[in-house]
Amino acid sequence: MEASIPEQVRQPLLLASNNPSHSLEECLEFLIEASKTDSGRSDLASKAILPSIIALLQLLPYPSSRHHLNLSLKVLRNLCAGETSNQEAFVNHNGSVVLSELLNSASGDVETVRFGLQVLANVVVMGENRQRDVWLHFFPEKFLSIAKVRRRETCDPLCMILYVCFDGNSSEEIASQLCSNEGLNIIAETLRTSSSVGSVEDYWLKLLVSRLCVEGDCVPSLFSKLAHKNETFTSEHAFLLRMVSDIANERLKEVSIPKDTAHFVLGVLKQSVEVFDFVSCEKTELPTGSAVIDVMGYSLVIIRDSCAGGSLEELKNANNDDSGGGNVEMLLSSGLIELLLDLLRKLEPPTTIKKALKQSPTTSSSGKPCPYIGFRRDIVAVIGNCAYRRKEVQDDIRERDGLFVMLQQCVTDDENPFLREWGLWCVRNLLEGNEENQKVVAELEMQGSVDVPQLREIGLRVEIDSATSRPKLVNDTT
Repeated sequence: MEASIPEQVRQPLLLASNNPSHSLEECLEFLIEASKTDSGRSDLASKAILPSIIALLQLLPYPSSRHHLNLSLKVLRNLCAGETSNQEAFVNHNGSVVLSELLNSASGDVETVRFGLQVLANVVVMGENRQRDVWLHFFPEKFLSIAKVRRRETCDPLCMILYVCFDGNSSEEIASQLCSNEGLNIIAETLRTSSSVGSVEDYWLKLLVSRLCVEGDCVPSLFSKLAHKNETFTSEHAFLLRMVSDIANERLKEVSIPKDTAHFVLGVLKQSVEVFDFVSCEKTELPTGSAVIDVMGYSLVIIRDSCAGGSLEELKNANNDDSGGGNVEMLLSSGLIELLLDLLRKLEPPTTIKKALKQSPTTSSSGKPCPYIGFRRDIVAVIGNCAYRRKEVQDDIRERDGLFVMLQQCVTDDENPFLREWGLWCVRNLLEGNEENQKVVAELEMQGSVDVPQLREIGLRVEIDSATSRPKLVNDTT
């Protein structure tokens, strides 16, 4: 094999290794070590080694020379790590074309593909011309083929390349192509791969999803691409929503879920509620492993965080929004409160109330179980966020006879950690500045319909109005 390599390719490599008697393997191993340092890469750049490595990749046949090809890719990867002159030489000597052809031949070889992707990742990390060059020769077919390899070792560097080209290039062309049907096909395949062999914490994929689905509006398109025949929801659907949920929660004060995305997620929540049977099951926290339950849960959490605009400035901006308000206003107009109150009414009581009912000989508890641990709490959290300084929500819940239901959530529940805290937060928001709601709650407590000693914990108490002789809630400053 070595005898077939032209002298003009082999000689620079031997000279760089400082030993003309080295075999090709020994020479490449020497160059791998020498190129691990900044000074070594700089020295090898001055000796113009990179063109010889690219030529070698063209000359060595795959798969018979797989070992030497992989050694050559390692040298190339190291040479391009932070060394601008080598990165430019890679482009000038058609490195993207050579790697494209090699990776096409080695499409099923995870190790060779991984080394090739590492080369490309080092090439595109800085420099728009290098990003455009790689993008031109790999988008969309080559990227799509690599994305279908169900291995984390190839998915992670691929996502890095996609993100760096998308985020680091001032040209709108790459961004528009990645958000196109062809580009989203690639992202959908990376999601399938990460869902099966990776995790929602995969760094580069998470950055891509953050840009496309939290800052951008690609959730509906990606969601449709993750569908399977004869299945309403898939594990990949749940994986995508879980990742979006995690990102939205982590960046709660930085970004706001796009309005179209929030509306789409509400539609997904409604659909999941329709198809789920709410039968008794072994409950766990999210993720449960059930696609429909996880889709339902993460949809609810995304909506919770979409409605978490708690500042007066945010409320002011929403009210001044020319498009008709913010996420909360859009979700409210789409029947969110009606849906959530209906869900709460259908659930069996919290464990504290259920135990009390069992002690009564004339009353028995009924209702459907929570599909996962924390389901009731998440519903209450959404309502509490929506009710924050929004009188129309406060009034709507009262008019739907929902105040009594919400007061029942101010208790501990074995299956809903922090339900009591979220319930008190919600009741405070429902009563704040709303005399009608305060009167209803005061009358309920005076009549013995509810027992909410926790009202004092949120600074309220019941007293009789001397003018009307009716009970009312007042601030408790004692």
